[in-house]
Amino acid sequence: MRITIDNYSGFCFGVVYAIQMAEEILKKKGVLYCLGDIVHNDKEVDRLNSLGLKIINHKDLKKLKDCTVLIRAHGEPPETYNIALKNNIELLDASCPVVLKLQHQIKEGYEKIKSIDGQILLFGKEGHAEVIGLLGQTKGEAIVIKNEADLKKVDFNKSIYIYSQTTKSPQAYEDITQEIKKRIQGTKNKDLQYIVHDTLCRQVSGREPQLKQFSKENDIIIFVSGKKSSNGKMLFQSCKDENENSYFISDVGELDEKWFSNAKSVGICGATSTPRWLMENVQDSIMKLNLT
Repeated sequence: MRITIDNYSGFCFGVVYAIQMAEEILKKKGVLYCLGDIVHNDKEVDRLNSLGLKIINHKDLKKLKDCTVLIRAHGEPPETYNIALKNNIELLDASCPVVLKLQHQIKEGYEKIKSIDGQILLFGKEGHAEVIGLLGQTKGEAIVIKNEADLKKVDFNKSIYIYSQTTKSPQAYEDITQEIKKRIQGTKNKDLQYIVHDTLCRQVSGREPQLKQFSKENDIIIFVSGKKSSNGKMLFQSCKDENENSYFISDVGELDEKWFSNAKSVGICGATSTPRWLMENVQDSIMKLNLT
């Protein structure tokens, strides 16, 4: 049985940068605070915890003083920087450049659309770290929508600027923006502005067609990802759409021998938050299964 790890799966450059920064500080100081999970993968977080990384939340941040805190790739709202300044906290900002660019775009768009009494829509998952940071650029006024049902929150008699969380599916973003366009056209108000901003990360969206092809080329797909990963859920669904014999796991203990009956090829892939070493562990575990 052939077992192949997808060459394009694994950490995106934003996650690589954040982890490298954390490892460098941990080697020097032996301890480092990180605001939220540095990556949405429990196994990688456990590895870094063992090196001295301490995960904190926003309540913890308010109590800290005179220390160093890492901001992960997802980015943070303005309030976080204000707290750090007040409490003499040194921030190591590992925010992904793609996310920082989006934060700037949405802040600029918010200021413009406020002048015409319009609305900012944010296509994403409410409560997601990146979305919290983006909401902060609009003083919490952006309307978060995750599906068509959420459009009930929107006033289609007002102008709309829409942005997307960077890790969402291109097709899902296209579908929601087209539905909004239909509803605006239904008002027959020609003075309304409707601007769709292309804010998807190409490192994530570019993996979708590649993973679809990878899924076709293998009898079984083992998708490795943390359960908290938004892009992991999206990319796994792309695999499942092409190959019904696709299975989502977070660790080797979730493998089931029954999946591999009569399989001639197995493809292992993962999210942008999945470490290469974990996919290699999965490969080794499959090779050790009693499949005869």
